[in-house]
Amino acid sequence: MGSPVFEISKDYLFSAAHQIRFHGGKCERLHGHNWRIRVFVRASVLNRIGMVIDFADLQKLVAEVGVRFDHRNVNEIPPFDERNTTAELIAQYFHEEIVARLRDSEGGRVTVAKVDVWENEGSLASYREE
Repeated sequence: MGSPVFEISKDYLFSAAHQIRFHGGKCERLHGHNWRIRVFVRASVLNRIGMVIDFADLQKLVAEVGVRFDHRNVNEIPPFDERNTTAELIAQYFHEEIVARLRDSEGGRVTVAKVDVWENEGSLASYREE
């Protein structure tokens, strides 16, 4: 049997426009979404009060990343001024940014398990490192 792992998640919502370069279809035109980002974090050891991380602290970390995009054109925000704005690449970006912030705040005890990105109710992309 493996070692125990505790996992929590927090959602962040924002509205933003984007266009997918080289798509060849309607998604290449500027359009908008009400994006939902869900960040899953995990730890095998809980903090001194029995949490992976406080939900409010996780919300703050995710919001620090997401606020850059709210009511903006994602294609104008680095690195997406050069990188394409697919849900997959946005999920990877949030993953990388939250990993760096958790390293600074939690010293490696808490890791990012997965990031989900919804462009709409039926379209979901996920990113995780195996």
